Order: sequence, then structure tokens, then C-alpha cells
Amino acid sequence: MKTVFNIARAELQTLFYSPVAWLIIIIFTFQVSMGFSSQYESWVRYLEQGYKSSGISLDIFANQQGGVLTNVLGYLYLYIPLLTMGLMSREFASGSIKLLYSSPITNAQIILGKYLSMLIYAFILVAILLVYVLTSWSTIRDFELKAVLMGILGIYMLITAYAAIGLFMSSFTSYQVVAAMGTLAVLAALNYVGSLWQDIEFVRDITYWLTISGRAGGFLLGLFSSEDFLYFVIVMLLFLSLTIIRLNAVRQQTRWTASVWKYVGVISIALLLGYATSRPMLMKYYDVTSTKFNTLTPNSQEVIKKLKGGLTITTYTNIWDDQNLYIAYPRAVLADIYRFRQYVRFKPEIKLKYVYYADTTNNPGLAKRFPKLNNKERLQKMLELYGMKESMLTPVEEVRKKVDLSPEGYKFVRVIERESGEKTFLRIFDDQMIFPSEAEITAALKRLAMPLPKIGFVSGHGERDNHKEGDRNYNRFADEKPFRYSVINQGFNVADVVLTRAIPDDINIIVIADMRTALMPDEKVNLDKYVARGGNLFIAGEAKRQQAMDDLVAPFGVRFAPGVLVKKNDNFVANFTIARATPQAGSLSYVFGSMHKAKRVVTMPSAVGLEYTTDKGFAVTPLLTSDSLSWNEMETTDFIDDSVSLNPAIGEVQKAYPTAMALSRKVSSRTQKIVILGDADCISNGEISITRNNIPAVNYSILTGAFFWLSDNEVPIDVRRPDSTDDKISADKDGAFRIKVLLTWVFPGILAICAIVLWIRRRGR
Repeated sequence: MKTVFNIARAELQTLFYSPVAWLIIIIFTFQVSMGFSSQYESWVRYLEQGYKSSGISLDIFANQQGGVLTNVLGYLYLYIPLLTMGLMSREFASGSIKLLYSSPITNAQIILGKYLSMLIYAFILVAILLVYVLTSWSTIRDFELKAVLMGILGIYMLITAYAAIGLFMSSFTSYQVVAAMGTLAVLAALNYVGSLWQDIEFVRDITYWLTISGRAGGFLLGLFSSEDFLYFVIVMLLFLSLTIIRLNAVRQQTRWTASVWKYVGVISIALLLGYATSRPMLMKYYDVTSTKFNTLTPNSQEVIKKLKGGLTITTYTNIWDDQNLYIAYPRAVLADIYRFRQYVRFKPEIKLKYVYYADTTNNPGLAKRFPKLNNKERLQKMLELYGMKESMLTPVEEVRKKVDLSPEGYKFVRVIERESGEKTFLRIFDDQMIFPSEAEITAALKRLAMPLPKIGFVSGHGERDNHKEGDRNYNRFADEKPFRYSVINQGFNVADVVLTRAIPDDINIIVIADMRTALMPDEKVNLDKYVARGGNLFIAGEAKRQQAMDDLVAPFGVRFAPGVLVKKNDNFVANFTIARATPQAGSLSYVFGSMHKAKRVVTMPSAVGLEYTTDKGFAVTPLLTSDSLSWNEMETTDFIDDSVSLNPAIGEVQKAYPTAMALSRKVSSRTQKIVILGDADCISNGEISITRNNIPAVNYSILTGAFFWLSDNEVPIDVRRPDSTDDKISADKDGAFRIKVLLTWVFPGILAICAIVLWIRRRGR
């Protein structure tokens, strides 16, 4: 080892007596300082303006758009080839390699010594990064030190891999520029290889392991992955071994065929080790973030524990559904696999399969784009555009035997199937996020693990329809598959209920919305039996429906106030109510608590107020209330052309009216729960979909909050994480400016002075 250290020391002396090493350090410091100062000052300005936020630590260092460590990843590959290009090339060009060969030093010692010098230089770069970490640690409250240090470990491991590759390329030529270009070429190949031969599963696994792109990304976010760590170790050992073989071949003048077989043997061993270490069963993780940002929430972990046996997620991609073809076509499979990485972490036996087929679907856009082509020609065009072959398509008949995709419209969809045979769909959605979040994925898995609540929608009295797509109806709320917050995508089962028959025992929640006619006596008997057994209810009233629905809610001590809620408003019609969550609503559902805390509202067109008593045995909790300046208007009916005025003489009362309330009572061994709304429009297709300027409406939260409570907290899945507490910076704007000056100009200036002094001393000698 003494010889290795001596070689490393000599190499470092040579390196630091040259301007390249100092120039890289100074430029590196200046670039990092500029990036850090920009992020740091932005946060200081943001907080001084009175805004509140958390997660400052990782935003400064790991933000994908301008994070300090993210930027470092972007220019490291330019620096390392400049450092490594002369490691062996210089020895070959000067002839000093012959002196090394004639000395009692092994090739392994030469290579390890030179590589050790690169490790030490890499540590210097990391030490520079620690200056910014210490600056943040001393000024940011509850700074995520462990997470940021994990990111720096990723940077260091990446440098070690780059250095090993550069050292290997340097052993091939006496021209340093050629060595640098060769290193860049190898790094480019390792970034590109992940997109090759994606249609062959085993080869895809190999190319996935080979790709260096994104390997440090998990570290930057505070996640240690044994797969990524061992990847860097294997790459480092692989290229060091190849370099030693290369020097042995030159030194001993062995036949090229013998060297080739050694190269093949070492590469094969590295690939086998890489394949083994990338197997989910052998992978280990450690999330150092305070909120466990990179880890499934405890509720999701509990669901996975209940899924015993094998589990397969099959992705069905229809070539005719070209709007979604990009998600999982062969070259995108690696990125798609990554979306399920957290689930595979806790259930390594999950298998991911991809099926491509061509079946009819409603896609007029395709015909519009290619009007002169017939269907077969359009299919060939799509395959050509996505680099696919027709042989990759599974016959339609075979797909139809496995699964019926007609309910999904033959759109992009996944089927999750247990080893025991249970199946469910996992969909994508028509919002900006597109992909299912942890809540939707876990809800689908929970459907396979246990019986979930079933919601029954009552019909026969003019109620809103949960199958139609019109603005008035509840298709999105109930079962529209592309809508993320549809109850069917949040884990509920859905059924139609007719009250002329007894309500099935498997119905857990009954929805009755906007009845136009009152219940018949036999229907009332069936509903009363359901209520008597402790069944839960979700009732939504509407203006002009009081007469039909008052008998329905009277047994619960509730009455729909006459008229319609109004308030004088310059921006909207008078009967447009903006309701806010009450503080006590948060005790029933965290969703309502979040609404109240964030001051989010629910928009309710044409709502009626709710009046209640507490003499029916129910505990009553108001969920939403109107403004205190609103009243129950009983005279005006045209709110567009006519104005409204309060008339107490006819029973109009100005006050804050509850527009949604929750009732509960004990029935036998369970708690019966009832939610009553004074407006059915607020959860209709039209109102959920619409946005209005300066109104932070979250109408879908009525659905998630109410049904979370009604289902006894079963679904939707609670995937909350604790809030990050790194939410304050002690430095003000002037302090941030001083930090910027010190880091951007003084720090690099000191390094430049050190370089000049060292250069003058060397010249003096």
C-alpha cells in the first residue's frame, strides 16, 4: 500500500503543479457558488414576502430545475475527462512508463495509485460542496443534513465511476486529447445504452443496469439504494480491471486474443454481478429524509403486507390509442418501470409485463392526421413513428381471451392480478398529472386484498344520474374512469339501487341526490330498514326540492331551509354561494382540516341552507358554512336580471347557514354516519370541472373527505406525510447578499491566490 500511496502523492503533485487541476477547482467553485446563491436568494426573497413553504433543503440542493447538486451532475462529465486524460497518456508520451515498467512495481499498484489520486481530488471537490452545506445548515431551520449529505455521496460515487472510465481510456493512447474524447464517448454510450433493445426483456434488464443516466438521482433525493451504490462500485472495479489487463498486455506483450478473452471474462463477471444486484429480492434501501419522502406511506405498506403470493401488473397498450402510446412503448419501458419502484421495494415478487396490441378504439384524431391512409397504413405509420415492429403486437384474439378491455374503451390501462386470480384495473387520468399517484395505486391493490365499501346510487325519483356525462350528472363523481377523484378510482365499488326492493346487505353507503319526487311508502320502508341497521347515507339536496326531500331528512332532525341561499355580490349572481370548511370538520376527516387550514372553498350554485336539531339522537357537526351575510331568499327567482333584498317579514333570515353537515350515532356495535349537503350541483360534472379566477375551489374534496369518513377511513387511502420543518432561513436579504459575495467572489478568489502562490513557488524552485 505504501507504493500505491507514493504513486498517488506523485500524481497529485504533478496534477496541482499544472494549471488544469486548479482551473477546474476554481471554475467548479464559481459555478456552484452562482447556482447556490441564486437558489438561496430566491428563497430568502420568497419568505420575506410573507409566503410560507417547507422543503427548502432539498429544493436548494436537489431541485430538478436549478438545484445545486443537480447542476453539478450536469457539468461533471466535462471536468473529469480533463483530469483523467493525462493519467496514463502522459506516461506513454514522455516515455516514463518504461521507468515504471523497469521498477519493482506491479501494474495493479500503478493503476491503484493513480486512481487513488483521483479519489483524493474528488474528495476535494466534495469538500468544496460541504462549504455550501455548512452555510445552509447554519441558516436554515431543521436543515435536511442527512438527505443533502446522501446527495453528495451520490456525486462522489459518480466521480469515482467517471474517473475509472477516464483512467481506462487514458491507457489506450499517448494523446491526451484522444483520451479525453474517448472518455466522453464511453460516458455518452453508457447514457444511451438504456434505450437499446427494449423489446427483449432479458436484454432490457442488462441495458438497464448498464445505463449510468439517473444513477445518482436517488442519492440526491436522500435515498440510498444498494443497486445504485453497487453499480458505481462494479463500474469502478470493472474499468480498473480492464486498465490493468491493458497494461499487462503492453508490458508483457501478450497475444491480443488472450487479452480479448480476459476483457470478455471481466465484463461478463461485471454484467452478472450487475444483473444480480438489480434483482428486487437483493436490493436494499435507506431513506434518510425526515418525512420519508422516498418511501411508501405506512398505510400503503400495510396494504402490501396483506397481498400474499405473486402479483403481476400487465400494461395493455393499444397502438390505435396513440395519445397514450408514449407512456410505455418499448423505449419508454425503463421509465415506466421506475414508477412502481417503491412498490417493488416492499413486494419484490411483483412482475411487470407489457402487452402491445391493435384494436378498434374511438380516435378520430388519427384519421384526421392521416386522411389519405387506410387503417393498415395508419397502423404501420404509428409503428414506424415509435420504432416498433408488427411482430411485437399480440393478436387481438389472444388479448380478448385474457381480459375484457371494452369497459375501458380499449384505452391505455393496466391490469393488476394476484396469483390467486383476483384482478382489478389501474388507470391513467385526464388531468395534468396523468399517472396514478400512491393513493390510486394503493386503492387498486387494497381492492385485491380485502372487501372495500360499496356505494349504492338511488334512482327512480329524478335523481342525478351516475352514468351520464352531462354537466348536471355525477358520472365523474361516481364512475368516470379517467377522472382521478371518481370514487371507483379511489377504491370504492359502485352499484345502482332501486328502493322498491330491499337494499342489498353488501351496500355500505347510499347516495340520494336531488330527488324531484318523494319516496313511495314501500320505498320508505326499505330505506328505513337500511337506516335501522346502521347503514351510512350521503344525501344532497337542491333548491326547489325541499318539499320532495324534507321527509327524507326529517328523521335525522334536519330540514332544508325554504328558498335559496343568496348574498349580494358584484362578481357573481346572488345565488352563487362560496362555502368554507368549519374548524370542527377537521375532527371527522383530515381532508376537511386541510381545507380549513389552507382556506380552500367549495362553490355551490343554487344552494339551500340546512337547519337542524339535536333531539334525534345524532351528534351533528357542520362541515361547510356560507357567509354570515347570506340569507334564504324566498321571493326572487331570476337572479340574472333581478336584484335581491332581505325581507325578514316573510321569514328570510340573514346568517351563516350550514351547507353541509355530518351526523353520527351508535347503532349496535357500529357508528352510523350520514352526510347531508344543501346543494347537489357542487359535486356535479360541471362544477367539479370548472375553475374561476381567484376562487380556490376544491369541490372534489367534498367527495374525498366525506367518503373517507363514511367508509370508516378505509378509502380513499390516506397517504399523508408529515410536513417538512425546514421552512425558515435566518438570513435576511442583506445577509443573503453577503453570502453571495463571499461564496461567489471571495471563496474562488482565495483558491485562485493559492494556485498563483503555488505556481510562483514552483517557478522559484
